[in-house]
Amino acid sequence: MGFSYPMTGQLVRTGEERATLVKRTYGLVLVSILFTMGGVALGLQQTALMEFVIAHPFITMLITFAPLLMATRVRTQFPANVGFVLLFTLVEGVAISPFMYLYGRQNPDIIWQAGALTLSSFGVLTAYAWLSKRDFSAWGGFFMVGLWVLIGTSLLNLFFHSSLASLWIAGGTVLVFSGLLVFDTWRIRNQFGPEDYVMAAVQIYLDLLNMFLAVIQLLGGRRD
Repeated sequence: MGFSYPMTGQLVRTGEERATLVKRTYGLVLVSILFTMGGVALGLQQTALMEFVIAHPFITMLITFAPLLMATRVRTQFPANVGFVLLFTLVEGVAISPFMYLYGRQNPDIIWQAGALTLSSFGVLTAYAWLSKRDFSAWGGFFMVGLWVLIGTSLLNLFFHSSLASLWIAGGTVLVFSGLLVFDTWRIRNQFGPEDYVMAAVQIYLDLLNMFLAVIQLLGGRRD
């Protein structure tokens, strides 16, 4: 799942502004991940919540994305912007708790291995985006097209239930969101303004979350 929004139009112009933007962005990403972990733990402890998520996926999706939509409306109004983002990440954790339960029950090591792989990939790709002199502006459109292809393929696979296709989709998801992570990191360096830290954090968070879930599927499929 990707996400896009209009920027404030105020670009970072000094090193101090960029340092503040980076600190706020990645600090919020870290806290968002912790809130998601809390949401997963809550879902795993409350069987009724997981049953609701499984039985009502459409309602769950609406409940999950409502705080994110609100965050876009108040993206420069602290603390409401941060509060809605953290609420979104908490509910996101509850929403993925059945997925985590399924793979964790098969092999708990998969979760930790996927986390380690995602974290190491994040470090390498972020360093590449920050240190490279390349212009990654074209990557956004390219990988967004790839994302829509993945969404369409995933919808088709709902009817065919192909395990092999699911693995290919998971591999494609890792590739697409790796590219989007590089692009979004480049935007933090070159395009985002000082007040865009909330939505910049959302972009990075979603890239990491989708990579993590796809890596779990790949590791689980390999063991099967």
